[in-house]
Amino acid sequence: MSRVVVVGSGVAGLIAALEASRYHDVTVVTKAELAESNTAYAQGGIAAAVFPDDSVAEHVADTIAAGAGLADGDAVEVLCAEAPHRIRDLIDLGVGFDTSGAQLARGLEAAHSHARVLHAGGDATGAEIERALVRAVRASAAHVLEHTFLTDILVVDGRAAGVEVRLADGSAVTIEADAVVLASGGAGQLFLHTTNPEVTTGDGVAAAWRAGAELADVEFYQFHPTALATGGSFLVSEAVRGEGAVLRNAAGERFMLDVHPAAELAPRDVVARGIAVEMAAQGGRPVFLDATGLGAAFLARRFPTIDAACRRAGLDWSRVPIPVTPAAHYWMGGVATDTRGRTTVPGLYAVGEVACTGAHGANRLASNSLLESIVFAHRAASDLAGGVPVEWEWDSRGRRRERVRDAGPASVTGFGAEDATPATVVDRESLQSLMWSAAGVHRTGEGLDEALRALNGWRPCPSANPTRRQREDANLLQLARILVSAALEREESRGAHFRSDFPAPSDAFAHQLVHGREVTVPC
Repeated sequence: MSRVVVVGSGVAGLIAALEASRYHDVTVVTKAELAESNTAYAQGGIAAAVFPDDSVAEHVADTIAAGAGLADGDAVEVLCAEAPHRIRDLIDLGVGFDTSGAQLARGLEAAHSHARVLHAGGDATGAEIERALVRAVRASAAHVLEHTFLTDILVVDGRAAGVEVRLADGSAVTIEADAVVLASGGAGQLFLHTTNPEVTTGDGVAAAWRAGAELADVEFYQFHPTALATGGSFLVSEAVRGEGAVLRNAAGERFMLDVHPAAELAPRDVVARGIAVEMAAQGGRPVFLDATGLGAAFLARRFPTIDAACRRAGLDWSRVPIPVTPAAHYWMGGVATDTRGRTTVPGLYAVGEVACTGAHGANRLASNSLLESIVFAHRAASDLAGGVPVEWEWDSRGRRRERVRDAGPASVTGFGAEDATPATVVDRESLQSLMWSAAGVHRTGEGLDEALRALNGWRPCPSANPTRRQREDANLLQLARILVSAALEREESRGAHFRSDFPAPSDAFAHQLVHGREVTVPC
């Protein structure tokens, strides 16, 4: 029986742990409580072609169209074809999807050609899936370490051989393993405005990069168009617009009609930019989401979580439009993998938002994120079922890739080390403000270049015994450098990446940009 460490406890980590524990000795490491992850905050639902008037081929076509020319066809085929099977698995695990009569209920979201988005608890789909999976993992043979922080991936002779972690009491521990599965989520805390919880600091992506894994598509960060603009960036699901809510400017006008033929149901990047332009035109003030036509009873029943959040903010969205603004939501980029979750470091897997499977391309289709986590976590666990994982050849996928320059030093951790070059200690709020202004919804080469110079002038806190927050800040600093470098390199606008100095897509960039660094492997 092989030893497997799973890092993270969102839907991807829980599925990987649950499936792998059938064959292996599994330890789950999560830096908060088991149920605390991005999954629990997912409102909209999970997309799958499970209805008679829909098809896998149409789901594939919608996903590829949303990906703006960069979605990997093999990954998309896997994602959509396996979706119905994974939905049945979730139902078998006790996930209570909403129903309409005797059938599963479904919603329509932006850029979908059919209503195919399943939901639970109205707008609490992620929380319902997390609840069922946490219960299943607790009942499995997997060992769970909560409040345990990943500091690094142990690499021996070029292979992932375990993880180095800090336990809740601050003690450092090495957990040896035959395989490591990263499922640690994204890095929404890179930005001043984000729908992500505080735990999303990119620790897994940064650790993978230090271990020698390649990263891909890191410049593509999806900004959700509608976060409640009352502090805290509470997500207002795209499903609200799918049900008929519209966007209005300060004058009460529907501005998205002039931006895209699909108006409020245009792809997320289009809606987010449309809102950003309108906000700039009215002095930075938020725009408004008008759901008053849906009625109080419907809003309370269909969107109970959002309804409660609005009322906590003193807003009755059944009677008045609510203020909204874009916010960082989902990272299409991450640790580069194949369709079985294997990274370029043997023995290291990545699944969920920490990974870049290529299925999303330059822009994620709504409600494909939970699906991606479930499908590829299953596939990674299946790959592990045969024993110690085998190596793979990335180029066998036949995708055109281009390695871009490294962003800064090989590691920014440097805790307790002397720094010959004076530098400013990184401050999270300053980093988030810089990233929001330079690498947010609108980008320019000049702004990105200035941001990279500023980031390269910062360093982590030089502590021999850093706190968890200081380690998170070091990870955010490294990832900010890589993201900005990639955004600077991509001299075009595509999907979620928009540069006003290169406002159109370019055939010269119709491929992935990859970050990697040379790692010396002992003979």
